[in-house]
Amino acid sequence: MKTSRFFAVTFCLLLVTGLLSLCLGSASQASASPLRVLKILTSVNWFNGTGIADADKTARIITLIRLPRTLGAWIAGAAVAVSGAVLQGVLANPLAAPGIIGIHAGAGLLVVLCLAFLPAAAAAPVLPFAAFAGALGAALLVVAIAQKTGASRITIVLAGIAVSYVLNGIIDTITTLVPDALGGYSDFRIGGLDGLTMTKIVPSACIIAAALIVLLLLTNELDVLTLGEDTAAGLGMRTAGMRILFLILSAALAGGAVSMCGMISFVGLIVPHICRRLLGAESGRLLPGCILGGAFFLNICDLIGRLAARPYELPVGIILSLIGGPFFIALILRRHRQ
Repeated sequence: MKTSRFFAVTFCLLLVTGLLSLCLGSASQASASPLRVLKILTSVNWFNGTGIADADKTARIITLIRLPRTLGAWIAGAAVAVSGAVLQGVLANPLAAPGIIGIHAGAGLLVVLCLAFLPAAAAAPVLPFAAFAGALGAALLVVAIAQKTGASRITIVLAGIAVSYVLNGIIDTITTLVPDALGGYSDFRIGGLDGLTMTKIVPSACIIAAALIVLLLLTNELDVLTLGEDTAAGLGMRTAGMRILFLILSAALAGGAVSMCGMISFVGLIVPHICRRLLGAESGRLLPGCILGGAFFLNICDLIGRLAARPYELPVGIILSLIGGPFFIALILRRHRQ
């Protein structure tokens, strides 16, 4: 598929699903036409919030609930998809993804620790940095275990699964001992976009944007590293340092997404494989493709969760699991045949 056509089609789909996300919701009485949504968005002064407080109920739902939710889906989807693409390249493992090799569990552990023992952190921009630290620690731990035991592709996945179980066990222990401090933790573990606000999005978005910019500037280095450690070293690259740098950037992306919408799974596995199949493995095309594809995929899954069981709502994490589980099995079977 031509790169320009892919970007044009995906961008249009992203705009369409974003507009639908603003128009539709789990409550049918709160639906609005696209023209009404555009009129509401253009009537608000976004610099000082003028027009929101005096708006009617539908306008407040769109500006205060659905707009942050849609932007959060775009930002988190792009972040997790790019994180998965980077991990698959750096670790030379097509099964690598933040939710599979323990990065999400590491980010979730630090977030839970902050919520349990530093309640003020929930109202401060501390959670994205805590999630980043946990994600990075989990990634480095998995790589260290895999290298110690042979560093085969399947070893990395198995080490990540083992680390996830241990970290999730610690999380469950904390939630058992401090239940009152972690209201809504089940939603955090499943992964969801409800309850997002601009205040919660901005700190995570800053970390994610910085990591994406650096990655887009390092696409050539990422391509060299994916050629293999010996080849990259022969071309003069300090492979160990570059691998750590890419793991840090991947952890920043995953941690920022987790701090916003919980431990969403499979976006970092599904989207990079689809984009790689359509665009090729060159990082200069793959990473921008994952930005658009991840934003669109998480947005459409969230929209399905809102509309599939109206007037009730399914968390986006459930939709992702229903789609991602069969995809993961099919990927394993395909790798086995190859």
